[in-house]
Amino acid sequence: MDINFNKNEDHNKLLVSDLTKRLTQVKLGGGKNRIEKHHAKGKMTARERIDYLLDTTSKRIEIGAFAGDDMYAEHGGCPSGGVVIKIGYIKGKQCIVVANDATVKAGAWFPITGKKNLRAQEIAIENKLPIIYLVDSAGVFLPMQDEIFPDKEHFGRIFRNNAVMSSMGITQISAVMGSCVAGGAYLPIMSDEALIVDKTGSIFLAGSYLVKAAIGESIDNETLGGATTHCEISGVTDYKSKDDKDALDTIKNIIDKIGDYDKAGFNRSAPIKPKEKQEDIYGILPKSRADQYDMYEIIKRLVDNSEFDEYKAGYGKTIITAYARIDGWAVGIVANQRKLVKTKKGEMQFGGVIYNDSADKSTRFIANCNQKKIPLIFLQDVTGFMVGSKSEHGGIIKDGAKMVNAVSNSVVPKFTIIIGNSYGAGNYAMCGKAYDPRLIAAWPSAELAVMSGNSAAKVLLQIEKASLEKKGEKITPEKEAELFNKIKDRYDNQVSPYYAAARIWTDGVIDPLDTRTWISMGIEAANHAPIEKKFNLGVLQV
Repeated sequence: MDINFNKNEDHNKLLVSDLTKRLTQVKLGGGKNRIEKHHAKGKMTARERIDYLLDTTSKRIEIGAFAGDDMYAEHGGCPSGGVVIKIGYIKGKQCIVVANDATVKAGAWFPITGKKNLRAQEIAIENKLPIIYLVDSAGVFLPMQDEIFPDKEHFGRIFRNNAVMSSMGITQISAVMGSCVAGGAYLPIMSDEALIVDKTGSIFLAGSYLVKAAIGESIDNETLGGATTHCEISGVTDYKSKDDKDALDTIKNIIDKIGDYDKAGFNRSAPIKPKEKQEDIYGILPKSRADQYDMYEIIKRLVDNSEFDEYKAGYGKTIITAYARIDGWAVGIVANQRKLVKTKKGEMQFGGVIYNDSADKSTRFIANCNQKKIPLIFLQDVTGFMVGSKSEHGGIIKDGAKMVNAVSNSVVPKFTIIIGNSYGAGNYAMCGKAYDPRLIAAWPSAELAVMSGNSAAKVLLQIEKASLEKKGEKITPEKEAELFNKIKDRYDNQVSPYYAAARIWTDGVIDPLDTRTWISMGIEAANHAPIEKKFNLGVLQV
C-alpha cells in the first residue's frame, strides 16, 4: 500500500473511533446517576427495553442517535432527542421500535423529540412497517411549548399519524411503562393494542395535583390512572403487566401471531460478501474533501462479489450508474465519480461535479430502475452542477432539472449514503433529505452545506470586510486572517455530519462498514409496501 493509503486509513479510522466514543456517550442518556435512579424504581432503561424486545442475535439499526446533539444547552441538553428508535426484528418480523428515555428530563418532549418521533412514523408509513411505542414520558417540555405544540409538524401530528396508520392497516402496539400524561395519553390509546405496567405505568389527561387544582377532587395517581384502573374499570388498556419484561414478552407474543405481509417484490438472491476487502474503504477515502479518488473502488467494496454492470460507462463519466446487488438485493447505483475524467472529445471534467451529460445519463438510468422495479442507491460526494458559459449555453439548468424531476417522481424506494461532499443543488439532485429517501445516512467523512467551509468563508469574509470598512475600520492582513479563521471555524461546525444528524437532516452517522446493513434492512423494510403509483416524469423538457 502507498503512503497516502496509510495516511487516509489512519485518518478515517480516527473518525470512526470518534464516532464510537460519541455513540457511547449518547447511550448514557441522562447520565449514570439517572439510570441508577431509574433502575431503583424497578424499571429498565429505554435501550434495555429495546434490546430485550428485539431478537437477540438479529441485526438492527438506530435512527437518529445523534438527534439533539449539542442542542438545548441552556436546558441541560437532550441526548438522542430523549427518545430511542431502532429498526430490528421481533420473532423474526421486522419492526420499528420507539422508546421514550425517561432519564432525559423525565422523557419530556423537546422540539427535536417531536421531529424524531414523526420521522419514525414516516418510516413506518412509507414501508408499512409495524411500530411499537414504549411510552415513558412526562409530556411536552413546557419551557419550549411554543416550538412543539401547535404547528403542522408538531406534537399533534403524532396522533393524526396514529389514526392514518390505523386506517392503512399498519400494526401499532403501545406499552405504557411510566408516565403518560395530557395529550400524550392519546398515543397508546390510538394504537391497536395497549399494555400498561402495574404500579409504574399511568395514563391520565391531568395528574392528581392538577385535578385538585381544577375541580377540587383529592385522588392519588395510581387510583386516578394506574394499571388496575385502566384494565379493570375504564377499559382503556388491554393488558396489565407485572413489570417491564412481562410487558415486553406480551408484545413479542402479539407480534409472533401477525400474518404475513403483501410484498413489493424486489429481486433478491443469496447474499455474497464483496470480493474486495471492505476495510480498504478507510484507505481509499482521502483525508481532504478536496482530494480526488476513484468511486469505483468504493462501489467494489459495497456490492456483492464486488461485481456490477455499468450503464452508459463511456458517457457522463462524473456520475457512475450501475446495476448490482447488495446483500442479495438488486439495486441501481447512482454515484458521484471523484476522479478527474476525460471525455471522448478530449475535454477534462472535474470529479464530484455534475455536468450536462452526467445529469442526462442519471435521468435515463433512474427511469430504467423505476421501470424494472429496482431500488435506487445514491452515493453522494458532490460539489454541485458545473457552472460557466459553456454549461449554461449547453442547458445545464434544463438537464439538472430533468435529473431532479426523475429523483422527485421516482416510485421505487431510494436510499442515500453521504460519503463526502454534499453541497448545494448537488445534494438535491443526488436525493438529499428533501427528496424522500427511505433512509439517509452519512459517513463520518461527510460534509453537508450550500458550499464548502473554505468557499463560504471567502464569500462571508468579503461581506464582513466591506461592512467594517464602511464603518471606517482598517483591515490589516492579520485582521483579515483572524476574521477568515473565525468565520471558517463557525461554518465548518455547521457542515459537520453531526450537526446534520442532530437536526435529523440525516438518519445517522455510520461506520462505512455498516453501509451494507443499512441498505439491506432498508430494502427489506421497503418490501413491506407494494408500489401503488406509476412512474411519471410529468412535463419534461427534452
